[in-house]
Amino acid sequence: MRRQTQHMFHETPIYHRLVAERGDIPAHVRGEAQRLERDLERVITPAPHPDPASHHAAASRSRT
Repeated sequence: MRRQTQHMFHETPIYHRLVAERGDIPAHVRGEAQRLERDLERVITPAPHPDPASHHAAASRSRT
């Protein structure tokens, strides 16, 4: 992805000057977002899908 960003701005001297002065902020943000995504994947597990058969059985018991 970094190559695409660099390629996209390869003809803009201001981009290169900003990267030289401030660092490659888009790369830092992207790396931080990827780290957060990995952390969240470890702590958040998807909710299991309910079994339609058990839901149907519980619904019919509550009607009687």
